[in-house]
Amino acid sequence: MKKLKQIFLLVSISILSFTCADHVDYEPIEGYAITADVYFQNESDYEAALIGTYDVLQWLYLNSLIGDIASDNSLCGGESATDVIGLQQIDDMTHYPNNDNLRSIWQWLYEGVNRANYMEENKSLLDFEAKNALYGEVYFLRAYYYFELVKFFGDVPLFVDGRLTAADAGTLSRTPKEEVYAQIEVDLQNAISSLPNSQSQLGRVNKYTANALLGKVLLYQDKFSEAAVAFDQVIGVYSLVADYGSQFLSFGENGPESVFEIQYTNTSNWYDWGCPQCSEGNFGIIHNGPRGWDGPEYAQGWSFNVPVNSHYESFEEGDIRRDASILDMVAYATATGANYTEGYEHTGYYNNKYIPRAGQSGAQTELNYLNNYRAIRYADVLLMAAEANNRGGISDALAQQYLNEVRMRAFGDTDHDITATGTALTDAIWAERNFELSMEGHRFFDLVRTNKAASTINGFVEGKHEVFPIPQAEIDISGLTQNPGY
Repeated sequence: MKKLKQIFLLVSISILSFTCADHVDYEPIEGYAITADVYFQNESDYEAALIGTYDVLQWLYLNSLIGDIASDNSLCGGESATDVIGLQQIDDMTHYPNNDNLRSIWQWLYEGVNRANYMEENKSLLDFEAKNALYGEVYFLRAYYYFELVKFFGDVPLFVDGRLTAADAGTLSRTPKEEVYAQIEVDLQNAISSLPNSQSQLGRVNKYTANALLGKVLLYQDKFSEAAVAFDQVIGVYSLVADYGSQFLSFGENGPESVFEIQYTNTSNWYDWGCPQCSEGNFGIIHNGPRGWDGPEYAQGWSFNVPVNSHYESFEEGDIRRDASILDMVAYATATGANYTEGYEHTGYYNNKYIPRAGQSGAQTELNYLNNYRAIRYADVLLMAAEANNRGGISDALAQQYLNEVRMRAFGDTDHDITATGTALTDAIWAERNFELSMEGHRFFDLVRTNKAASTINGFVEGKHEVFPIPQAEIDISGLTQNPGY
């Protein structure tokens, strides 16, 4: 999608006329309906609207940050105990409904849903040869946004036929997550049936991307046999890169291991601190860097999301993923003569996968990093397929094969292969996910879905913290019910 640079903002602001509204009940501008009716005149208009639907993916930096910060792997960090108070509260498991960061996640994900539904509203206006494939992408994106909503909030309002408008205020209710999951599955099946095997533009999803997400959605529901079938469609299509750490560098983007990668660029001309996600750059990257940095290779940041020593030490001897995932800043500074300022909750470690690196940002440094986010990697698919085969009682032999393929890359030999079966193999697969996907934003949600969060995360209250609170503004506006315990 980097080749589509400037179109994003044009579509997002001028054509689609969506705003970063304060709640799910969007208020279209005067004359919006007329604009929508006359906009879709040819195929290129649908393509431009699709790009606007992809655009919301670039805003979701909080989702991956919270996936680490809410877990046992890292601390919030920052400058002080009040720096981005919403993230501090999530780290301490003291978050409540008036949390600005959670409210942003809700708003942005529903913005994505609304954009997909805008296209659904106007699907019948025009026919063209690539229409089915294009709408496969729309349905994938809507499924992705709803999946993130369910992961964060559980039961959420479900609407698929059109956009919400001001007239819908006060009429919303929360749909049981089982029904939301059912719609996600429908969308992904529709996507699979119409998407091509490959795309000519980077970042656009294909049939295998949709199968991978479907498998993940099914795994989250413990539908192991169905998940295994979905993952089977992806196994062998992609491959693990030889050098684990290289895939997180700029030259490793969109490589053979990339199943779904959210694209960023640093050439946008719009930088607005009132709307940092409106930039084309990855605003999340600056959060992971060291403060006051004076040294080679890296660039300064805000010292959030700092890995803890226990996670660093949990890697086995010889596992190349440790140093690729976690930067031991004390050792690095000593070796290179670099200087930096210790932030709040300083651990001495930084997220080495998504750390600011020198020369990878434009003039507006904080808003303009070009690092892509690897949302689904092939190694993740292999481990999810291993789990589905093992927990579904399908084949422990296949589960071992997929697991050991990942471990062989990590250690460079077969001496570290896992031969366990049954529940011991399950535990080995779950442990491997923490090493392979370290600091990529998956840990908290893995702990929740495997019922390990209460015994692993300090302050986690069972029956409450599996989901986050519905933003209070949504409750005030639409009368939604709140999650238990909040």
